[in-house]
Amino acid sequence: MQDPNAVTPSCHGVLEACLYAQDLDAAARFYSEILGLVAFAHDTGRHVFFRTGAASVFLLFNPERTREAAEISGGIPVPPHGATGAGHVAFAVAEDDLDAWRAKLTSAGVDIEAEIAWPRGGRSLYVRDPAGNSVELASPKLWGLQDPGRTRI
Repeated sequence: MQDPNAVTPSCHGVLEACLYAQDLDAAARFYSEILGLVAFAHDTGRHVFFRTGAASVFLLFNPERTREAAEISGGIPVPPHGATGAGHVAFAVAEDDLDAWRAKLTSAGVDIEAEIAWPRGGRSLYVRDPAGNSVELASPKLWGLQDPGRTRI
């Protein structure tokens, strides 16, 4: 039993987030060619990993291949995981860049599913990746967080 007076250690942010796509190649092209994420690791037909800023990564898995434990260095099995159906991920973008993102997405033939101006501030663009996952490009202001500032896309 946990000591009720024990101090709970802190979480310091989201280290990784993942979505699932059976057509991993099509989804990986969307994230690299359309969103400009840089892949740093891949296992053909199983996963592609992308950097998303200085302190987090975005993982793209084939759900069929991650339902069974995989081994990593040293022979330690990674617990199986996976999901079925559409998931959601939101990438932080500068609010001033949302117009440029809208233009980039539409010129690439990506439909904007929704655009929302949030009551507490901030805006979001919603699109779907080739696997049907909901992908949001959002100003962190929607959660009361600091906007990252304008970047070049």
